[in-house]
Amino acid sequence: MLGAGRGPLTRGGHTYAVRMSDSIAVIGAGYVGLPTAACFAKLGHSVACADVVPERVGQLSAGTVPFMEEGLEELVRGGIAAGRLRFVLGGAAAVVGARFVFLCVPTPSGPDGSADMSYVRSACSDIAPHLEPGAVVVNKSTVPIGSTVSIAGFLGRDDVAVVSNPEFLREGTAVRDFLAPDRIVVGAVDPEVAGSVADLYRGIEAPVVITDPASAETIKYGSNAFLAVKLSFVNALAAICEETGGDIGDVVRGLGLDPRIGPSFLRAGPGWGGKCLPKDSRALVATARSVGYSFDLLREAIAANEHQFDRISDRLAEALGGNLSGRRIAVWGLAFKAGTDDLSDSPAVEVVNRLVARGADVVAHDPAVAGPRTAATGDVPCVTTPLEAARGADALIVLTEWPEFAAVDPAEVASTMSGRIVFDARNILDPAAFAALGLDLMSVGRARE
Repeated sequence: MLGAGRGPLTRGGHTYAVRMSDSIAVIGAGYVGLPTAACFAKLGHSVACADVVPERVGQLSAGTVPFMEEGLEELVRGGIAAGRLRFVLGGAAAVVGARFVFLCVPTPSGPDGSADMSYVRSACSDIAPHLEPGAVVVNKSTVPIGSTVSIAGFLGRDDVAVVSNPEFLREGTAVRDFLAPDRIVVGAVDPEVAGSVADLYRGIEAPVVITDPASAETIKYGSNAFLAVKLSFVNALAAICEETGGDIGDVVRGLGLDPRIGPSFLRAGPGWGGKCLPKDSRALVATARSVGYSFDLLREAIAANEHQFDRISDRLAEALGGNLSGRRIAVWGLAFKAGTDDLSDSPAVEVVNRLVARGADVVAHDPAVAGPRTAATGDVPCVTTPLEAARGADALIVLTEWPEFAAVDPAEVASTMSGRIVFDARNILDPAAFAALGLDLMSVGRARE
C-alpha cells in the first residue's frame, strides 16, 4: 500500500507525476510542524519549513530548537547539513515549487470548546495564491470533523487536492513516534492522491489506513478522547483503592495484562493534560453537540479530570490540618509530563493554581522549566534544584514524573524540609525509604495510612 499512487495525478484538469523527489512545504514550526519537517528530511525529501516569527526562523536556521524534544535538534542539524531542510519566513515562501504542503498550525480551544480554525484559515489565505497547480495540501492540524471541505473552501483552488493526515506525535517522543508509528492514516476523496501522500512515508514500517477525510479526522479525535476516558477511569479506580486498602499499582498491572485493555495510559496521577488530550476532548464534545448528540461519557471524563485536580489539592490541605494559608509547599514538577518543557494544560500547574488560591506559599522545581511561572494569584518561583524547593517546606508534592525526583536522597529531603508531609502524586518515590525516615508519604491509589 505504501507504494501506491506513484502514477500521474489529475486534479482540476492538471496532470503531474508523483515522484519521491517532489518537495514538501511544512507550514508551522511548532511541536508538530518541526518534527514533521525534520523527519521528512531524514527520509530523503527536500523540505521547506515556514514560521511567522522571524526570530524562530533565524534560530532554527542556525540549528537550534526552541523547545525540548528528544533527538530533534540533531535531526534538524542533520537535515540542514545535508541540504534537505531549510527554514523560511511565511508560508508563501515555503510553498513555491512544493508538490506537498503540510498544514501544522495550532487549533486552540474556542470559548465553547470547539477548535479555533483561525490559524488554519490564515495559513490557507497566505499560501493559496502561491500553490503550484496540482499541489496536494495535507492537513496535520487537529481540526473539527469535516474540515477538509472547509480547508478546500479557504484555499479557493479547484486545481489542488486537500487530504487529511492526522498526527499521533507525543511530546518528548515526537521523532520516535514519527519514524516508528503505530499507524499512518490518510483521508482523501481521491485514492490516487491518498496513495501519493502515503508514499511520502516510504521506508517507515507501519500499517497504513487509507479512508475518507471525515473518518481520518474522527480517528484522531477518537484516539485522544478514548485515552482521556481511560486516564480518568484509572484515577477513579485509584480513589477507590485509597479507601478500600487496594494498591493501584497492582490493579493496573492486572488490568493491563488483559489484551482487550492493554497497559498503556493506565497510570494514576494528578490528572491528565498537555496540548492535545484536553483540547481534543473538548472539541469532540463540541462537534457532537453541533450534530445533536450529547457525548455524556466524554463530558464526564473531562469533569472527572477537573475533579482530580481538586482531589489532589484537597488531600494535601487535609494532611496539613485543612488550612494552607501561609504554609510553604514545595512542588516538584510543572511540565505536564516528563520529557517536555511544555506547561500547556498541565495537571501540575492546575494543582499549583489551586494551592496558591488557598493561600499557600509555593516554590517549584522542574528540570526543564526556569524562572517564575504565573499561577492563579501571582508568580510562583521556580528554583534550580529539588532540594532548594524543599528547603523549609511544610510539605512536598511531586506533580511530574521526572526520574530525577526518584533519585533524590530521601535523607536529604528529610533534613531539608521543616514538615513531614510528602505527597507523591506520581507514585515514583520509594515509600519504604521515606517512611523509614519518619516522613509521612502519601500517594495516589494506595491505602491511606
